[in-house]
Amino acid sequence: MDQHSILLQALVYLAAGVISVPIAKRLGLGSVLGYLVAGAAIGPYALNLVGEAGDVMRVAEFGVVILLFLIGLEVRPALLWRMRGAIFGLGGAQLVGTAAVLAAAGMAMGLDGRTALAAGLILALSSTAIVLQSLEEKGLRQGAIGEAAFGVLLFQDLAVIPLFALLPLLGSGVGHTEASGHGSALLDGLPGWVGALAVMAAVGVVVVGGRYLTRPMFRFIAAARLREIFTASALLLVVAVAALMQLVGLSPALGAFLAGVLLAESEFRRELETDIEPFRGLLLGLFFITVGAGLDFAMVAAQPLLLLALVGGLMLLKVLVMFAAARAARLSPRDAAATAVALAQGGEFAFVLFGFALGAGVLGAEQAKLLTAVVALSMACTPLAMAAFERWVLKHPGAGLAEPEDTPYDDGAPDAIIAGFGRFGQVTARLLIANDFRTVTLDASIEQIDTLRRFGMEVHYGDASRLDLLRTAGAEKARLLVVAIDDRDKALEMVEIARQAFPHLTVLARAWDRRHAYELLSKGAHEVERETFEGGLSMGRRALKRLGLSDYRATRAATLFRQHDRTLFDQLAPIYGEEERFILATRASRETMDQLLRAEMSQVAEDERVAEDAGKPTV
Repeated sequence: MDQHSILLQALVYLAAGVISVPIAKRLGLGSVLGYLVAGAAIGPYALNLVGEAGDVMRVAEFGVVILLFLIGLEVRPALLWRMRGAIFGLGGAQLVGTAAVLAAAGMAMGLDGRTALAAGLILALSSTAIVLQSLEEKGLRQGAIGEAAFGVLLFQDLAVIPLFALLPLLGSGVGHTEASGHGSALLDGLPGWVGALAVMAAVGVVVVGGRYLTRPMFRFIAAARLREIFTASALLLVVAVAALMQLVGLSPALGAFLAGVLLAESEFRRELETDIEPFRGLLLGLFFITVGAGLDFAMVAAQPLLLLALVGGLMLLKVLVMFAAARAARLSPRDAAATAVALAQGGEFAFVLFGFALGAGVLGAEQAKLLTAVVALSMACTPLAMAAFERWVLKHPGAGLAEPEDTPYDDGAPDAIIAGFGRFGQVTARLLIANDFRTVTLDASIEQIDTLRRFGMEVHYGDASRLDLLRTAGAEKARLLVVAIDDRDKALEMVEIARQAFPHLTVLARAWDRRHAYELLSKGAHEVERETFEGGLSMGRRALKRLGLSDYRATRAATLFRQHDRTLFDQLAPIYGEEERFILATRASRETMDQLLRAEMSQVAEDERVAEDAGKPTV
């Protein structure tokens, strides 16, 4: 393929996505359906603008590898334990039950037992991208429906890994190494025990490297404070692990998932998620376009009734099994039905697994092509099914769902985000944590994070002035943002970005001095705290006591000073940007404040002497 052909293909793919996806979103059909339609339109069975999509598919499949890496980053013991019922209970019941029912249906249609089981397991998976997006658009991500769907999807994502290992065992084993695309020329012709040792060695390298080498590597790179190098390093990690797995004949997705799991508790997790997420979205979009381009319209036209029956049967059986499992998990009938309809389609991993099963000799070429079309069409039907269900059930008089619960089902919904975990931010964060508020803390100093983690504090690496990182940290669902970073300009930028992107957030900001405090307020901060003010005031109170004042007079002096300073701060706020006027007003106001303070303190001293003469304690 020459350079002009590559540029032309890139032009066609990008134009198709840019045109079709916004239209699909505007129609309420979701971005995935837009990608599928775009691919179908430009594919060899329609307009034939790009020829065969095989070369592009090999690149696009890397989007699935990245997706599994990001899923691995979410697989933390705390999350698994907190959602164990929804993940392993409901998710396991859905996958096993759906696979069994679909396998039985396949055998009834004349399929071989191994083929029927493989097809049932693959078709039992649902689309993470479609389901989560649909629930988000309809405001159902929180509460019982969102928790149930998220748990099932996470279990399905975890199940993809053993499926890669199981499918070759169901196949004939003849020629699967080449066809699957996951074979290894390096191990061809060697004894089986050599291949087994190579596999174990590769997994061992990933485990040991992920645990002991990646953190020092990322700390070294983070110290350079070059964002593009950090992003390149994250991609290098994913590509290297995927290539190693492929070298020994395993799925690249398996290695990416394993690498993600090993970094799930790392302080770099949120930064990695933020940096890799754009590549995931772009490559998955390309992946869906190639899937749409591979949809054989000639086959659809030749067997329309068969395809219609298969798609309808698949979605109906998945709805029935999921509804039964959800009811057994004590979801209400409406919540169970909504969850079942949302999960009724085939999943994006099916496209990869069908190709893998084809190479492993489990499925024939015509069977894989037919089932691929069934999954693609079920995805296309899901937004329509959700819209119909919402119109006829959810919005039916007397059938409304309960309001979403306030309690989130994942760690992406903190009460507060603490940006900057130095000497100032630590105090605020510890006070919030001590009162059982959920916080996410971010800091850009890898040395500070390393030190704090040695003391058992969980701090994530990242530049909190980045909008994408704030969003990853949960700013869309948090209630409070505390800006406590050292960089004055970055603090102003962060407050402005946060107020524009997340208007619901209450923003409290640390200020270096009075002028910086005014600037923060002008950017939208709700409250500011000058970092040295309270410390200086406390030191002044202690100094007064050392110079002979009573504790009452010293404390009263500090209180009066705080009150007058706050009054002065508010009075001068409207003119802080007018240099000369601000200076003159400040001088005049301070002179007035000093006079008032002296008068009030004289009165305090007099009151104290009167109290002492009368033998009464001073309060």
